[in-house]
Amino acid sequence: MASRSDANTPLPGNLLQVERARGDAELFEDLLLRPGVRIERIVSHGHTTPPDRPYVQDWDEWVLVLEGSAELDLDGAGLRRLEAGDHILIPAGLSHRVTYTAEPTIWLAIHIGEPSGEA
Repeated sequence: MASRSDANTPLPGNLLQVERARGDAELFEDLLLRPGVRIERIVSHGHTTPPDRPYVQDWDEWVLVLEGSAELDLDGAGLRRLEAGDHILIPAGLSHRVTYTAEPTIWLAIHIGEPSGEA
C-alpha cells in the first residue's frame, strides 16, 4: 500500500490485507492524493473517538466499511450502525464521532473538497 508520503505512486495493493506486525494502533493510509480529493484506508482495532474531541471537517467525507462493523454518532441524526458494505456521506461541518469499531474494521474514506495540506 502507498503511505502518506508516496500516495501518488501507482502501487497495487489489497485493501483487505491487514498486517498484524503494525500492532493494534489505528492505521490511516492515504491511497490516492489529487487536488480536492483524498482516498484513505483506515484500519481500526476497537478504536473510538473521545467524546470531547468529535470530528468536524470543512469538507465532505464518504466512508464505506469494507470489513468489520462500526457505529457513528452524527450530530442531529443520532447513532448509525455500519456493517461491511454499508456507506454514508458525512457532510462538511457535521460533528461526528466513532463510538464503536469491531476488531478489525477496515474503512475506505473519500475526502471531497479537502484543501491541500490538511491531511
